[in-house]
Amino acid sequence: MKGTKPRMSTTPEAITRAPPVPSWLSEDAKAEWRRVMPALAARRILTVADIGSVESYCVAVGRVRQIEREIQKTDTLNGTLFRMQASAIQTARQLASELGLTPVSRSRPSVRDLESDPDADPLVDI
Repeated sequence: MKGTKPRMSTTPEAITRAPPVPSWLSEDAKAEWRRVMPALAARRILTVADIGSVESYCVAVGRVRQIEREIQKTDTLNGTLFRMQASAIQTARQLASELGLTPVSRSRPSVRDLESDPDADPLVDI
């Protein structure tokens, strides 16, 4: 699909506080939720309908970390693990971009316009 992505904008229905971490997430996914969700809520761009995307992003990041530990424990090359990890990395990258969690996605004018203070974005240093 080609074209420009829609501009991100604040919405009156936005969540303003990070919701509790879903109990069903893995420990790695929970850690990612705790890392990114407060900053996403502060941006006032996510609604309750977007929580599933954040959950999916956290699951993908958690899976990348889990598979990496398995790869490091194994002495042999395992093509299945590498393919699974590559797929999880791609999914995490795509969702991170959609959620404004990458340097490139944060540098888009539509994301920069949300910030009245350039130092206000807590994700800039991530």
